[in-house]
Amino acid sequence: MLSAQELIEHIKGCTDNKRGSQKMIYSSFYGYAMAICDRYVNNQDDAVEILNDGFLKIFKEMGRFKPAYDDVNSSFKGWLRKIMIYTAIDHFRKNKKHAVVGDLETVVYQLPTWSENAIDHISHEEIIRSIRTLSPGYRTVLNLFIIEGFTHEEIAQHLGISVGTSKSNLAKARKQLQKILFKENQIQVNKNVV
Repeated sequence: MLSAQELIEHIKGCTDNKRGSQKMIYSSFYGYAMAICDRYVNNQDDAVEILNDGFLKIFKEMGRFKPAYDDVNSSFKGWLRKIMIYTAIDHFRKNKKHAVVGDLETVVYQLPTWSENAIDHISHEEIIRSIRTLSPGYRTVLNLFIIEGFTHEEIAQHLGISVGTSKSNLAKARKQLQKILFKENQIQVNKNVV
């Protein structure tokens, strides 16, 4: 991680269009930015596309960055995070015509009673993997509401949908995610029994 002074120098270098500074910013914040982008899509190619589009916006707007508070690194990470999120939203909007929301509703699962310790068997990776199986519309609303803390009004405004659609997609995403996680957990439990 860059020190505050190094970050300030590289931000200045980026405003002067210095490739070395751009490379340093890119490589220093790649993992952080990729983790954000990865939440909004279900394949690596789309995540890399969002990441690269986001960094292009960052380098173009670097001259406008002003630290919001004394900790320059945290302030920059927050600014970068916001740009990556909005780039992911733009990606969703651009590909909206390909986003099929209704497909997951037609899947029917037979759900036995949920055991009280089933949640103990679910790992972070399983949850992330399950979120990636949601349709783009469900996944985007779930990420924006639960992880990013957007309100339904903000989600509706950014995605160009109604507040009711945002609420409906979140409810359906949660329900579908529960079904997927339960099914995955049952498969794991059955493998362990055999």
